[in-house]
Amino acid sequence: MPATPSPPTLKRVPPGAWTAFAWCAATAFTYLTRVRLPGEYEPDQGPAIQLYRWDGLMCLVVASALVFTAAFYLSRRPLTAVGLLLVAAVIETMNLAVTEIPMAQFLAVQTAVYFIAAGRPRRTGAIAVSLSLALLVGYLAVRIGAGWSVGTSAELAVALVTLISWLLGDAANRSRAHAEQLAARKAQQAVTAERLRIAREMHDTVAHSIGIIALQAGAAARVAATRPEAAREAMSAVEHEGRETLAGLRRMLVVLRHADQEAGGGQQAAVAAGLAEVERLAAVTSAAGVRVHVHWAGERRELPPDVDLSAFRIVQESVTNVVRHADARACRVTLDYRAADALAIEVTDDGRGHGSATDTGFGLAGMRERVALLDGEFTAGPRPEGGFRVAAQLPVPLTVTLQAAGR
Repeated sequence: MPATPSPPTLKRVPPGAWTAFAWCAATAFTYLTRVRLPGEYEPDQGPAIQLYRWDGLMCLVVASALVFTAAFYLSRRPLTAVGLLLVAAVIETMNLAVTEIPMAQFLAVQTAVYFIAAGRPRRTGAIAVSLSLALLVGYLAVRIGAGWSVGTSAELAVALVTLISWLLGDAANRSRAHAEQLAARKAQQAVTAERLRIAREMHDTVAHSIGIIALQAGAAARVAATRPEAAREAMSAVEHEGRETLAGLRRMLVVLRHADQEAGGGQQAAVAAGLAEVERLAAVTSAAGVRVHVHWAGERRELPPDVDLSAFRIVQESVTNVVRHADARACRVTLDYRAADALAIEVTDDGRGHGSATDTGFGLAGMRERVALLDGEFTAGPRPEGGFRVAAQLPVPLTVTLQAAGR
């Protein structure tokens, strides 16, 4: 049974770390373009004061401090982080004595804009990219107003890359939201399908009970005059069967209210099973290559049909998931009749669980639905020592317990 896989290594790096890395890489690139590298007659660009004067180095330190502070706040206060990054870009650009904000000095801003657009509401991403583009326009406007030369063409390229970063982030945000909607829809469909399945199984159980009631009532009517004792016994059986059926229907009321979709494809309801089939299920699964060890605890007794059936379905689905996803050679099924008022179910394995959350068929959702319907408790998850564990506790109605004790 699969545990949720950890994300890839690169996705575990927070956005702030990527932003800080972009700044460091851009700063290193700026230095490299201003020194003569092997094979060059002269540097690609003229040296800036940050390479040889204390005030230039101080500007670089201040700009870097602003960037690292922005990286720290990026996940919590993204717009504040963008503002700090923009100030840092202006400080280092002034330090370089160039006519426009270079692409390298705006790389950290573009990285932050991408992550904000990808992980935040669309309005926040739109504000972030608007602030970035407004700064580029304002920087050029100030230089033009002061009569200084400007690098408009280069600035247009920086603006275009910034806009593309926002578009890529917004597309990633939309894709993730769409995937979440599909997953939620599939989960809801799985729950609905499970409710319909429960309703079909309950139909079989009720039909069986009504058949018994009809036979007992007919027998009582035939011997009412000649054998009163036999008639009373038959009517007592009718009462017992009727009360048990009504109790089961009452517990299924939530499902019957919500399962208003018809089962498609002309599917036939399967014959209701129960815990009596667990040993056969274990034998079939063991023959398929996964050994199933069944352990019974407590005094075994008769259970209400809905509890009995739900318990078997939980065991069946858990064992099926072990076979399909757990990569385990064996699993253990424990059925514990506790204190005459509850049934505890536990299915454990020691597999590696190499699947993903999308390939389980939403079996856990179906099991959780069954247990919630019976007012029980359900847990499922990886075990600290390895493998996976499914545990459920189903309450047994007090009337059934008393009837079992009186027999």
